[in-house]
Amino acid sequence: MEWETVIGLEVHVQLSTASKLFSGTSTEFGAAPNTQASIYDLAMPGTLPVLNKEALKMAVKFGLAIDAEIGRMSIFDRKNYFYPDLPKGYQTSQLDHPTVGKGKLVIDMEDGTQKTIGVTRAHMEEDAGKSLHEDFHGKSGIDLNRAGTPLLEIVSEPDLRSAKEAVAYLKKLHSIILYLGISDGDMSQGSMRCDANVSIRPKGATEYGTRTELKNINSFRFVEKAINIEVERQIDIIEDGGRIIQETRLYDSDRNETRSMRSKEVANDYRYFPEPDLLPVVIDDAFIEAVRQTLPELPDVKKARFQEQYGLSEYDAMVLSSDLATADYFEAVTEASGDAKLSANWVMGDLQAVLNTSELPIANSPVSARALAGLITRIKDDTISSKIAKTVFEAMVAGEGDADSIIESKGLKQVTDTGAIEKLVDDVIAGNPAQVQQFKEGKEQVIGFFVGQVMKASQGKANPGQVNRMLKEKLAK
Repeated sequence: MEWETVIGLEVHVQLSTASKLFSGTSTEFGAAPNTQASIYDLAMPGTLPVLNKEALKMAVKFGLAIDAEIGRMSIFDRKNYFYPDLPKGYQTSQLDHPTVGKGKLVIDMEDGTQKTIGVTRAHMEEDAGKSLHEDFHGKSGIDLNRAGTPLLEIVSEPDLRSAKEAVAYLKKLHSIILYLGISDGDMSQGSMRCDANVSIRPKGATEYGTRTELKNINSFRFVEKAINIEVERQIDIIEDGGRIIQETRLYDSDRNETRSMRSKEVANDYRYFPEPDLLPVVIDDAFIEAVRQTLPELPDVKKARFQEQYGLSEYDAMVLSSDLATADYFEAVTEASGDAKLSANWVMGDLQAVLNTSELPIANSPVSARALAGLITRIKDDTISSKIAKTVFEAMVAGEGDADSIIESKGLKQVTDTGAIEKLVDDVIAGNPAQVQQFKEGKEQVIGFFVGQVMKASQGKANPGQVNRMLKEKLAK
């Protein structure tokens, strides 16, 4: 039997506010355990929560970016459960009246097409604390610094049909929140966490199968691996005559397997009820319009502009616009060099290879945008060839200076003197009569041999274009 995968994602995004959702306590990362948990975050008797207006603005900003319905009245609810790192005994969240309602997000498919994924809602809630197990033998430690930190939980419709689609959706979401500046999106630090609801059904069926929830996956790669392994597990169970149990599962990246954590709760299990200490949040058109005015150029708009303004292909424009820092770097290189295509090739090619190998973000690139533009300028004015440029680039990465100083110190300047090149060409032709005869007999591909010999004789410094033209003229005689 053929099976279809059905996936919906719940993504928790930590909002980049200076203080927590309902108190003025700092959210700065890296503080000593339990030094950023105030009496308000712990709901001590007599304390009352006050909503962080900046967090509300960020939520609305996200809603506008995905063309979503904005709740003119949103209500906070208490989600009741007991866990050691939940100091209040409940989590302040939103159930029936979220800040952001239905929206949509367009993802780029591998075949070059696009697919629209529905967003069910994006609601605001406070984070819990953190349980620490590694440093306590036979015990658990509790750090409440994170308790009360503002989160935006973004829930997709079950429109995703493969692990690759899920990753594409997650990357697009990540791109948008970075463009908006509402979160740093650092999955390794928990700023963006993903829960994946996964089920399977026979190909062509309309009813959904029983789903499992994969909890707190913290990288794009692990999201893909976790979903694929869970799909395999579910198919094996059903084809062996078993049935899927609705439950929450954890992904073990070391063993590449999912394992049961607990039975899957439903809303009734949490005994939701409206938060009695918070009034409904009412926003008007003026507030929404003021937030709309702060929206930046978003990824899809930037992609279209890159195609129109710089003449880039759709693929190049998509890659360069998907990450804000990369887009800014590319535009800085292009502005300084005056050549968008060469800039795109170098940013997506040699530079990205170095960043991947070094596991560096482009913000920490060993070659600045201005320095790369300087290298591209020397290619354009024929100071160096494209091949020699790679040698210069490697020296720039190693910190040996800018393009001009490296070209000068290593004597890499391209030979463009016609007389000097002509002598090299004449010597190569004279020294290879057999290949000359082959060329005259119609084997024009042998020109590559001659070009190679001239470039070798010049130690790669001869201008390849001039060499090619001169060889063709002399061999044709």
